[in-house]
Amino acid sequence: MNINPFKTILPFLVIFLVYRCGENRPKNKTDESTTVLAAKAYTGTASITQGIATTLLEDIYECDRGRKTDVGEITSIDGKKWTVPAETNYTNENFPFAVDLYNACEGKNYNTVQEAMTYYNDLDIVEIDNDGEVFTAYIFADNYFEMYVNGKPVGKDKVPFTQFNSSVIKFKVHRPFTIAMKLVDWEEHLGIGCEENRGKSFHAGDGGMVAVIKNKKEETIAITNKDWKAQTFYTATIIDLNCTSEDGGYRYSKNCDTNGGNDGSKFYALHWQIPEGWMHTNFDDSDWQDASTYTNETIGVDNKPSYTNFTTLFDDPNKDAQFIWTTNVILDNEVLVRHTVE
Repeated sequence: MNINPFKTILPFLVIFLVYRCGENRPKNKTDESTTVLAAKAYTGTASITQGIATTLLEDIYECDRGRKTDVGEITSIDGKKWTVPAETNYTNENFPFAVDLYNACEGKNYNTVQEAMTYYNDLDIVEIDNDGEVFTAYIFADNYFEMYVNGKPVGKDKVPFTQFNSSVIKFKVHRPFTIAMKLVDWEEHLGIGCEENRGKSFHAGDGGMVAVIKNKKEETIAITNKDWKAQTFYTATIIDLNCTSEDGGYRYSKNCDTNGGNDGSKFYALHWQIPEGWMHTNFDDSDWQDASTYTNETIGVDNKPSYTNFTTLFDDPNKDAQFIWTTNVILDNEVLVRHTVE
C-alpha cells in the first residue's frame, strides 16, 4: 500500500501550528495590553515610546576609541515618529562646525587655550551684525551641541559622542544678544537613552554643558549658571511611567530609577515636540525651568583633558562657569537652553 507521507504528517503539523500560534498570540496581546494600560495611566503631556528604535544612519562620525554615533527613528503610541537621540543639523552643510579647542579624534590635543587659538582662522568668525563686536565662546558638552546667536547658527559640535572634545566659536554681534543651544546626550541603544556601562548592557548616560563667553579684550562677559533657562524634550530610560511628573512647563523625572539593566526592550521614553522658533530672541521661555547646575565631580570630567587642560578658563575662581542641564542630568537626553547676554 502506498502511503502519502504528507497526508500522514498533516494532522500533526496542523496541531503543532495551532499550538504555536496559540502560544504566541496571548504573549503579544499581553505585551500590547500592558503598554496600552501603562500609557493610559500616564498623566503627562509627552508622547510615549517603548523599546529600541530602528537605526536609520550608522556612524555619522567615526573616531578611534569612540562610541557609535548612530541615528534612529521610533514611533510613539500616539502614532508620531521621533528621531533619536535627536533631530540635529550634524549633516547640514549650511550649519558651521565649531573650531577645535581639543579634539583627540583628530589629533588636536592642545594643552592651553593659547595653543589652540594659534590655529584659529578669522575667516571662521560668524557674522550676525557686520558692525558688531567679536565674542568668543568656549564650550565643553557631554555630548553634543548646536549653538545659535539671535537665531543664526554659529557652531555645532564636531564629535557627537566620544572621545570627549571641547570647542571654540567666534561670532560678531551687537549686545544684547541671545544664545540658544540644543544639547544632546547621545546613546548607544537608540530610543531608550542607554549605553553599555558600569557592567550593564543598558545603563543611562549623563549630560552636561559648560560655556564661557569672552569679549575682544578677553574679559568674561557670560558663563553658564542658574541664570540660563532649560527644558527637556526627550527623557529616557523610563522603567515606570508613574515616576514622572509635570508642574506647568516643568518636567520632572527625579523619582525615576537610573540603574538600567541588561534588557532594554521594555523601557519607555518620553518625547515632546520642539517648539517653532525656539532659537530666536523673541521666543517666550518664561515657562521653562531655570537651569540646574552640576559640579565637575557629578559630570565626571576630572579625567578628561578636553576639560582639565582648560581649567583656568572654565574654573576661573573669579568667574567659575557651572555645568548646566535640566533637573535630571542622567535621564533628560535632548535639552534646549537659552540665555540673553546684556
